Amino acid sequence: MKEHIDTMPIWEAYRLDCECPLCEIHLKNEAIYVDSYLGASVMEPDTRIEVNKRGFCHKHYDMMFNAGNRLSLALITHTYMKDTMALVEAAASNPPQKGGLFKKPAPPSDERAKAAIASCTICERLDYTMSRYIYTMLCMYNDEQAFRDAFAASKGLCLPHYFQVMEMAPKHLHGKRLAEFQETLVRIERENLKRVEGELEWFTQKFDYRNQSKPWGNSQDAVERSINKLRGKCIGEPMLVKPEN
Repeated sequence: MKEHIDTMPIWEAYRLDCECPLCEIHLKNEAIYVDSYLGASVMEPDTRIEVNKRGFCHKHYDMMFNAGNRLSLALITHTYMKDTMALVEAAASNPPQKGGLFKKPAPPSDERAKAAIASCTICERLDYTMSRYIYTMLCMYNDEQAFRDAFAASKGLCLPHYFQVMEMAPKHLHGKRLAEFQETLVRIERENLKRVEGELEWFTQKFDYRNQSKPWGNSQDAVERSINKLRGKCIGEPMLVKPEN
């Protein structure tokens, strides 16, 4: 087995023995992207043009704000705000008309203004990045017995990544290998959802006075792991795979 730059992040995530290796990869890249938009790229024209078109969602604005680099965030937000104000002004000067047989449709400026506050530069980059990592993971499953073994011994995925992987698998795997992959993923997902559900149930039962002296087992962090399993990692340790310096 020879690891290279494309497969190394996947191997690193699977060695963590976590509830969803793809969530760890997502969080690592998310942190890298947040840092990059607050770094030297803030002064690059191409970056400003990209951000002016899409902006950032509330989650990623919150992450950048809490990163502490207020000046970089102010600079990149200022140009985005000026461009968005221009779009809003154009939309306000030419509003759609209501009523009548020949109702005037919303002008293009109105659609552009709404798009400017509904999109996110980092979300779009992450969507593309994760689709490439899932593609690489499927190729590894197809070509490497060592990874097939690691995949089969893993704790599955969070449900959002589970459904995304299941949807992408038939595009990149075929025949017996596809059937084997789907069967394996369904099996480990069922087993680990049942495991986490049982740990969550025991967490609730520990609050019964009759169980106070009994051991917690693996249930002390069952609440956050259950939520992360259902919706993707959003609670608890923010990132287990640290970006390289």
